[in-house]
Amino acid sequence: MKLLKLRLNNFKGIRSFELDANGKSVNIYGDNATGKTTLADAFMWLLFDKDSQNRKDFQIKTLGADGRVLHGLDHEVEAVLAISNGKEITLKKIFREKWTKKRGSATAEFTGHTVDYFIDGVPVQKKEFDAKIAEIADEQIFRLLTDPKYFNEVLHWSDRRQLLLEVCGDVSDEEVIASNKDLEALKNILGNRTIEQHRKVIQARKSEINRELEKIPVRIDETERGLPKIDDITNPKELPNDIVKLREELRKKQEELAQVRAGGQVANLTKQLREVEGRLIEEKNRIAGELTEKVDTKRQEIWVIENIISKVKAEIDHCELKARSTKVEIENLEKKMEKLRADWHKINEQQFEFEQSETCPTCGQALPAEQLETAREKALAEFNLQKAEKLEAISHDGKELAARKTDLETQLEEIFQERDQLTTKLPELEQKKATLQDELQVLQESLKQIEPSPTYIDLQKQHEELEEKIRKVHADTSAAVAEIQKEINNIMADIASLEQAAARVEARENGLKRIEELKTEERRLAEEYEKLEKQTFLTEEFIRTKVRLLEDRINSKFKLTRFKLFEVQVNGAVVERCDTTFSGVPYSNLNNGARINIGLDIINTLAEHFGFSPVVFIDNAESVTDILPTKGQQIRLIVSDKDKKLRVEVL
Repeated sequence: MKLLKLRLNNFKGIRSFELDANGKSVNIYGDNATGKTTLADAFMWLLFDKDSQNRKDFQIKTLGADGRVLHGLDHEVEAVLAISNGKEITLKKIFREKWTKKRGSATAEFTGHTVDYFIDGVPVQKKEFDAKIAEIADEQIFRLLTDPKYFNEVLHWSDRRQLLLEVCGDVSDEEVIASNKDLEALKNILGNRTIEQHRKVIQARKSEINRELEKIPVRIDETERGLPKIDDITNPKELPNDIVKLREELRKKQEELAQVRAGGQVANLTKQLREVEGRLIEEKNRIAGELTEKVDTKRQEIWVIENIISKVKAEIDHCELKARSTKVEIENLEKKMEKLRADWHKINEQQFEFEQSETCPTCGQALPAEQLETAREKALAEFNLQKAEKLEAISHDGKELAARKTDLETQLEEIFQERDQLTTKLPELEQKKATLQDELQVLQESLKQIEPSPTYIDLQKQHEELEEKIRKVHADTSAAVAEIQKEINNIMADIASLEQAAARVEARENGLKRIEELKTEERRLAEEYEKLEKQTFLTEEFIRTKVRLLEDRINSKFKLTRFKLFEVQVNGAVVERCDTTFSGVPYSNLNNGARINIGLDIINTLAEHFGFSPVVFIDNAESVTDILPTKGQQIRLIVSDKDKKLRVEVL
């Protein structure tokens, strides 16, 4: 699009001015306050009812020397444009005051303003005028391509970022992985997940592993504290051999005693006695083994109940978090509903107001009463229809908000019920844990001092009876028999002592085995955590690579401008942003000349993308020594203190 002519009459500070650019770039020189920026304001007002600063409410009227508005003037802007198909079009708008003479009054009163619209000299309605402008260009796109500072100083950073992605395209995960061979492993690791989803999975598993690793030292400590002491045993590994030797020595002594003793009854009783002694030893070993197994089982039960308690507490915390979030959403809904009620009452209380000139704006004659009444009835009907539609829309929105609030309140009640159930369950679990710990303490004490079982007691009784019978048979035994028996008793006492020591060694070995199992599990979890750390590094490297690729792709589209679209934080998180820079200097720190050239560079890229190159207004163009060329026509507004009136130089 080219600007051929621009004519202003009584627009802001310019009483009359005509720019004959004929589609070429021009330099317009003028001192401060001579109306350079007013030309850009006039052009933008003609198209979009706003000035060059995107303000809709600005002073159009011409002011007198005393600073007061000069009434009765027509404020006019007209432009002749050459649009893309080579066709010329003339657009004109006239802003004028509206003066109405009421019945019974000799003078007219100021009642507002009117705007007349013209296309190629033909009067049209505003709707038709705006439609024609829309055919030429969208307002947002037009401003982006007309004002070098609009992109960086008017658009929000998120809108700038979205526009750049639209122009240059995003980077897919596949492209990122293909660009960095170190990321190849991510193909098999990710599966169907996105990077962000997998990062969440990694974080959740790492937290779970940390919780498990925190519990293992506690269980190891409990097992260590339950280990029997064997400091008094000089050589634990030789205990089985020592017991075998003592049994062999006992057997020999018993044979010797049998030879000394006379009679088959003594031999038979002695055989029975040995059988009972063997069963006593077996029963004692069985009791010690069962106690050790019970201790291990009880510890496992405690570990299971601790896991259940941790999960219940986590679920309670989750319920509390969901409840707080739901309450906030309900409060927000209530605020919205309250606003809708206020809007409904405000609209419902609106009264119909109608004012219309009784004279024809064209010929100045009085309008017929029937025509005035018809216009009033039409306006009233339109007012009532719009009012009803607005009230209906507000009622509909209110019902939707109320329904949503009801759903949220139901959800909140369910959350509270779930939390209460979990809270009620927690004391029972804690009590169960305490009970198991007490039972474990009892078992550990029992292991230190083994209590005889009923079977053991019965065997002891049998042993005593057999000994008594043998004693009676040997009532007249010689001193030799008594000496041999004494040796036998001493050997048996030594065997019993060694067997108790062996039981303690076995119990300790079982405990140490459990400790080693826990340490193995600890190492396995540590290895898994290390693998997850490596995966975390890969995901962070993926993010850094994507940032580099995306910024390179976008920056390659521009000659001078560079954009920073991401900021990687210390914890690896990536924050989206859109910072414009030139030679490493942020846009906010650039001088005015650099800002203008940066804006023109952006306009060139956007113009190529949209396929549209309108006229570009460059205010304060004197601050740029080498203005970047654009495909679109340039109107350069240059401050020149020697030019007290606007001077045009066609390039």
